[in-house]
Amino acid sequence: MKFTQYYLDCLSQASYLIGDPTTGRAVVVDPRRDIDEYVRDAAAEGLTIELVIETHFHADFLSGHLELAAATGAEIGYSSVATTEFESRPLADGERIELGEVVLEIMHTPGHTPESLSVVVWDTRMTRRRGAC
Repeated sequence: MKFTQYYLDCLSQASYLIGDPTTGRAVVVDPRRDIDEYVRDAAAEGLTIELVIETHFHADFLSGHLELAAATGAEIGYSSVATTEFESRPLADGERIELGEVVLEIMHTPGHTPESLSVVVWDTRMTRRRGAC
């Protein structure tokens, strides 16, 4: 499994590149506006970014979801209770996104914002959870 955290100190903002090297499929969670690092790192690992997941609407920084989707052809995913002004894929509570041996489980976790979600990341070759964001 490829699981890389990117942390932007000035905004205290974390984002993630999660991929399955066996299939070459990847997602990015909560991308910052400058998308070059995700695109470069995915290419270096032989990964194709297919989905950009936003865990909630970000009022505190500019997200790179639109830029990343335009650059890669990826879908943009938001909680199924979110309403966007652009085309997006609704992600349902309990939904599983299989990248291959890496599986993402969507969990609605309202609180920070009504549409907030969390992503549990599983490597099916392991018997325990590998990470969450």
